[in-house]
Amino acid sequence: VQKQSQSFLTTSSKKSTFNYDLCQALLSANIPLHKISNELFRAFLEKYTHKSIPDESTLRKAYVVQCYEDCINKIRSYCENQKLWVSIDETTDSVGRYVTNVIVGTLEVGVPGKIFLLNSEILEKANHTSTAKLLDTSLHILWPQGIKHDNILLFLSDAAPYMMKAGRGLKIMYSKMEHVSCLTHGVHRVAIEIRKLFPKVDQLISNIKKIFLKCPSRVQYFKEMAPNINLPPQPVLTRWGTWLKAATYFCEHFEILKTIIMGLNKDDSTSVEKAHDLISDDNVKHNLIYINANFGTLADSITKLETSGLRLYDSIQIVQDILIKIESSAVNKIGNEIKNKFKAVLAKNTGFQTMSTISKILNDEEASSECFPDDFNADDLVHFRFAPITSVDVERSFSKYKNLLTDNRRSFTFDNIKYALIVQCNDFDF
Repeated sequence: VQKQSQSFLTTSSKKSTFNYDLCQALLSANIPLHKISNELFRAFLEKYTHKSIPDESTLRKAYVVQCYEDCINKIRSYCENQKLWVSIDETTDSVGRYVTNVIVGTLEVGVPGKIFLLNSEILEKANHTSTAKLLDTSLHILWPQGIKHDNILLFLSDAAPYMMKAGRGLKIMYSKMEHVSCLTHGVHRVAIEIRKLFPKVDQLISNIKKIFLKCPSRVQYFKEMAPNINLPPQPVLTRWGTWLKAATYFCEHFEILKTIIMGLNKDDSTSVEKAHDLISDDNVKHNLIYINANFGTLADSITKLETSGLRLYDSIQIVQDILIKIESSAVNKIGNEIKNKFKAVLAKNTGFQTMSTISKILNDEEASSECFPDDFNADDLVHFRFAPITSVDVERSFSKYKNLLTDNRRSFTFDNIKYALIVQCNDFDF
């Protein structure tokens, strides 16, 4: 009887593999766990799996944390003895919290490395101290027996002053680490400068965005007048390159856009009236031509830099090509202002200069190694062949975070958000 009792207890306490796999699948696909309470969905699963479907509470209490912990263990196993890069960024979520994500990536010889979301935390304040502490805490998650400081070779962030200060402070403990501020952020700052220098173009784009926003009758009129072109883009200023893409669109379709706008009653709204005046201004048309001719490729360059798995040489070449194009346009006051802006962005990014030197060495070009960290050795440099120079991967993790935190999921505790996000962001198809 005693043996039978012990056997029963062991069997009943053992977790179900099916329940675990179901929980992991739901988390990975960003399907809320409460969806399994839907009668039709439960019936479908039971019919085709021939399994008893667990309650939401069973999955949440018994399996979510296990899925998260197994995910972290897989990251630990893969990264244990690898050279790594790390990236940190913060965003303000829909409920006003400062959410900071920590990405780690492997620097592997000859092939692009793997990328993992390691941690996500709420910070009371986003400053250099909290950022440095979070990096240390996150790397303790990766190496609970002790951080392997010499395995961290690269730190990627934006160019915010507190991030730059955090990078300088971290070099005390991570002496081999080179700090690079994101080059896509840098190019985006040039795009912001272009926007500032052409206020009338900015006003035209803004007002035409308002004209067609949530106005089905005007959208229908546009489609009747121009059935073969898309509606005017609606740039979001914080999204890299979207304003420049809008300017290119306005240049390419200026004449038909002018016909459509002039066909609207200017007394309908202030935005229509302003758009009438702006699109009739020849200077605005000339500005659009100038922007498209000289800076129209910047948005495409940003997209290229966002590509995962680029060789360091190719990433550096994209930036150098941008500089060449901007310098070739510096034949007037505005062109010189934009050139000086980009050169200032690059000059402040000392880590980019180091990466450029490493790229030259990896391609057997003549270069000086004076700018390298003191502890760098030949073996470290070999690992930079596919090193990133952007922090786009942490930005992608924020996109998934925002998709996770929808309006009807505000009661989610942050721990549960973190568990779901880390399972969702990390793919182990290797």
